Amino acid sequence: MRRVLLCLLLAGAAPAAAREAVDASEPSALSVTVYRDPDRAPDQDMRRDWPRGFAMITETRQVTLPAGEATIRFEGVSEGMVAVTAIVTGLPGGTIEKNRNADLLSPGALVDGSLGNRVTITRTDPANGRETSESAIVRSRADGGLVLQTGSGFEAVRCSGLPEKLSFDRVPAGVSARPVYSIDTAAPVGGTYTVTLTYLSWGFDWQAHYVATLAEGGAVDDVRMRLTSWLTLVNDNGQSFPDAELMAVAGRLRVTSDYAALADPPQGRPLQLVCYPIGSTAAGSPVPYYGNAPYPPPPPPPPPMAAAVMEEADARGLSIMVTGSRMAKAAMVATEEDLADLKLYRVPERVTVSAQSQKQIAFLDRGEVRGTLWHTTYCAPWRNGNGEAAPAAIILATVNDSRHGLGAALPTGGLTVFEATPAGDLLIGEDRVRDYAEGQDVEIAVGDSGQVFAACSVEGAAESRQSGARVPMKLVVTNATPAPAKLRVTLGGSVVRIAGLAGTRVKDGARIYETSIPANGRRELRWTVVDE
Repeated sequence: MRRVLLCLLLAGAAPAAAREAVDASEPSALSVTVYRDPDRAPDQDMRRDWPRGFAMITETRQVTLPAGEATIRFEGVSEGMVAVTAIVTGLPGGTIEKNRNADLLSPGALVDGSLGNRVTITRTDPANGRETSESAIVRSRADGGLVLQTGSGFEAVRCSGLPEKLSFDRVPAGVSARPVYSIDTAAPVGGTYTVTLTYLSWGFDWQAHYVATLAEGGAVDDVRMRLTSWLTLVNDNGQSFPDAELMAVAGRLRVTSDYAALADPPQGRPLQLVCYPIGSTAAGSPVPYYGNAPYPPPPPPPPPMAAAVMEEADARGLSIMVTGSRMAKAAMVATEEDLADLKLYRVPERVTVSAQSQKQIAFLDRGEVRGTLWHTTYCAPWRNGNGEAAPAAIILATVNDSRHGLGAALPTGGLTVFEATPAGDLLIGEDRVRDYAEGQDVEIAVGDSGQVFAACSVEGAAESRQSGARVPMKLVVTNATPAPAKLRVTLGGSVVRIAGLAGTRVKDGARIYETSIPANGRRELRWTVVDE
């Protein structure tokens, strides 16, 4: 009985067998779905140097498992990976534990992983250039002075002023040149399996930009324009995703997690060497003097995005026509799909999302969009009734439907407006576009007019007005163009009471009045506001 009890105790005290480490293959299929920064306002541009959006990445890999427990290593995941969101499917057994490696291959990781082990130190004699090597043992970590034990005793590396280098015969366990995600699993039967790893990653973002080109010689009530738009995607991670299925999701998500804090990317730690300063404690360390030596020239600017897109298109056998500095024809256009209340744009071909890069994909190309050109002004007694003439604002109004040449969701982004002239396309304005769903009225601000001016004034002494009084208003509009100008006047909020001006209506919470100004002419409008 005592012998049986002793055997049981020894069996319980024996260490568990180490799990076999298995490396998953490189991804055979990749999918990258990019989401915009949920905290970025519609009028804000994305930060290319610090993108705060995220992406959902799906990788398909092969893994050969032994029977029993094993550790699967997924090398090359995104450094911005949010490990708590990772899901692995296709395993024959369950997941026991998930881990994210903390160290990338770096001088600091090599030294720390070799603590107490032998390395080779090589020194160069500056007098004759000869190299001598000897074995040494690492006796300190990389966060201070590096101390080695050699046949001569203990010494600090690179503190003698002589050229020295360390050589390591192996990479320490747990250190990889690329970020690694690992899971512990148990397979009832060994074999080769296809598994799918899906996770969210920090450090992505995207935005849209529109280019509208007004046709030459159009009428104000029947403006024709070509509208194209591009998705600009940013990957700030150090990993590339080759031949990936690329998608972008438009709309505002409700996000409560702090993905920046959850990502906690692995770090490549430097080797920090602390040595005694050169010189004496009385005179201090010598400060090098470079005289009037010029600063090195700045690095050349990165190539423009258009050149990068054209280079990739040439490599893929595609063609892009360029007019001036703008692309006139897209090689491929992303297709629009519904994703619950959001919109998803799918790139029709597989592309490479490179590390630390931007990519542009066209998602809209409408050759003839029909709209109306309006001159707008605001005239109310409590805002601008001083009688001074001011330029009217110009807006391009259309409806997002197929009858007007659109009929597609328009995600928020920047807008550049050109007009076709005999001398070529000329810039006439820039604006921001909010999210527009199909069927909504779309209004694009083009800029201020240089030929249509409006003067709003209050007739009568302002100080004599009391609550409930009737305030007479006058608006004088002049048009110096050789064509009639359509005018929209905002008279105040929807509850404003107007007398003496027939045909007012409420649009987008404001009471407006619409009319036209004759070519090279003027129009005078009068009405009365009932001051509540």
